[in-house]
Amino acid sequence: MVAKLVNLGSLCVDYVYSVPNIAREGETVSSLGVERFPGGKGLNQSISASLAGARVEHYGSVGSDSDLLLNALQGAGVDITGVSVTDHNSGQAFIQVDSEGRNAIVIEGGANRQITKPLIEKALDGVDEGDWLLLQNEINDLDWIINEGARRGIRMALNLAPVDSRIKSYPLTKLALLIVNRVEAQAITGDDQTGAALARSVSLLLPETVVLLTEGKEGSILIDPASRLSTKTGAFEIDVVDETAAGDSFVGYFMAGLVENKDFTTSLIEASAAGALAVSGRGAASSIPDRRNVEELILKQSINQENSAP
Repeated sequence: MVAKLVNLGSLCVDYVYSVPNIAREGETVSSLGVERFPGGKGLNQSISASLAGARVEHYGSVGSDSDLLLNALQGAGVDITGVSVTDHNSGQAFIQVDSEGRNAIVIEGGANRQITKPLIEKALDGVDEGDWLLLQNEINDLDWIINEGARRGIRMALNLAPVDSRIKSYPLTKLALLIVNRVEAQAITGDDQTGAALARSVSLLLPETVVLLTEGKEGSILIDPASRLSTKTGAFEIDVVDETAAGDSFVGYFMAGLVENKDFTTSLIEASAAGALAVSGRGAASSIPDRRNVEELILKQSINQENSAP
């Protein structure tokens, strides 16, 4: 059977506000307009992995206001058998996007923080040999999920976003892969390092876990403890409209590569292209590129990729 990605992840309704600038402390900003999109890190990453060509099953919880979210997943070819409709409101995200495409996001967990143990166990039961389980920090009981997944011998990847106080209780050493940005990595290490030094510091704390640090326009750094190699991958250049889905597009394409048994270098280039293309459109799920567009960008542009000792 073809390996698949099982995503036990969040689903949110995104309200995107176009603003002249991101509101500062104490400042009131007038919105130039508001749009409603399907989103949530889990949903975005499932759609991204499916558009990349992977077989994807999504597990999670939504409210009765779920048609927008379920239709988006189904439209991208994601199996939604594991999505439960509950009495809680669906998760919501309130996103400011300025004229340069930069964003600031506030999320309200809603049904994402009410996922039941039976649904979690159903998701874990659905992970077969060769599959990957993908998690994000927008759902409840992650510490229990990671411990139980490890007990079952499941390969788990965690995108540690958004960062909050709960991360201190997570058994991160039991993960096969940890994906973090600079803020999330610094929350783990407790210092203000950046770049390769920051990636090394996280890797030293998690000596058996692949660490992938994403740094936006500066590219990404992956440290693989098995090969003892650090891979730095550059970023593609694209005009920025909205950065909201860049990270999730990157994660989804990267995970699709792993599910398809591609090597890290190939998966990183495809993920970088997907993340770049995602900033060229508005909204989250709606801006995730398909494989054809990713392949075209890779042919048009070349980026640097270097391997070295970490």
